Amino acid sequence: MMTRYRLGQDKLTLGRKILELNWGFVLLLILTACVGFAMLYSAASPDPDVPGSIGSWDPWAKRQLIRFIGGMGIMFIVALTDIRIWLRYSYILYFIALGLLIGVEVKGSIGMGAQRWISLGFFQLQPSELMKITLVLALARYFHGRSLEEIQSIPYLFVPLFMVAAPSVLILRQPDLGTTLMLILGSGVIFFLAGVRLWKFILVGTSALAAIPVAWQFLHTYQKKRVLTFLNPENDPLGAGYHIMQSKIAFGSGGIAGKGFGLGSQSHLNFLPEKQTDFIFTMLAEEHGLIGGLAVMGLYLLLLIYGYAIAMRSRNNFGRLVALGVTTTFFLYVFINMGMVMGLLPVVGVPLPLISYGGTVMISILFSFGLLLSVSIHKDVTISRKGEHEDL
Repeated sequence: MMTRYRLGQDKLTLGRKILELNWGFVLLLILTACVGFAMLYSAASPDPDVPGSIGSWDPWAKRQLIRFIGGMGIMFIVALTDIRIWLRYSYILYFIALGLLIGVEVKGSIGMGAQRWISLGFFQLQPSELMKITLVLALARYFHGRSLEEIQSIPYLFVPLFMVAAPSVLILRQPDLGTTLMLILGSGVIFFLAGVRLWKFILVGTSALAAIPVAWQFLHTYQKKRVLTFLNPENDPLGAGYHIMQSKIAFGSGGIAGKGFGLGSQSHLNFLPEKQTDFIFTMLAEEHGLIGGLAVMGLYLLLLIYGYAIAMRSRNNFGRLVALGVTTTFFLYVFINMGMVMGLLPVVGVPLPLISYGGTVMISILFSFGLLLSVSIHKDVTISRKGEHEDL
């Protein structure tokens, strides 16, 4: 018997939605962000106007706090928006982000040797960060609208593969290898959880391994150096291996309990590069030791547990895939950054979410958490493959 669908009225009032917010998750992300504010304060030179200060709110901590407050507002707006709205406009948002990536290619701002930003005057927008969110939405909508038999059929995979390939090529040209890898890996998880069979991943993985010698020829010189440095950082300790060598020294000098807040020698004597962004976890480990590092890992672990639990409780496939995609992307941020600064992975320029300094990354992370909270609020909403409320 054919099931009838209609676009029903949302039964959740605004007050009910606010009550349904996962406030435990919100508290955890606020605590994690506060760690970031403290470390950015410590990373700055002492304020000469404040006797005895060990850091300063300028130039990083104050700006990061303002961005966080604005991002929290965006997060709550996104969370309280009907999940079906995000399904309906997911493709439009994806193509807007893709258009911005093309805009970067045509006329983007160059920073640190890469062309990744679009200048908005008051703000430097990094479209690749937006693509991480919109790609999750677009893939979730595509697979939500397909049956398992269709998902397991190769012709139906051409469209989502193009969705992943198009931005990946544009981002790789910027060049930004770290974000490209995050897009591909995060999308692969969505493909797998949507029902794509394992043998197809094995086939793609085998092909990728076979293509490594060819892909190596297309890497930029600095990217090749990063890979070679990862394999043997001691080979060039004052050149390409400098970053990771100083990072390891800082980690080791922190010991169990650390040197104390604001007392990290590697960071404050400027031996540690990019201490406010990519290598902020190294500075944290030097100042607060193994205990501080494990505490931050614990906060991230709890956020991930919340994220995957929200995904499992969603009754609609779109919400489940969005929550899984958002949480997996967050995991990749944490895993790649920590692995990178510990020397377990090549240095690819991935920030530590909620802690590293960066406007677009902070806003995009909080936007994605808004989607996660929206899934939590609307977990009992059932949606047909056409994106309509199902009349049970």
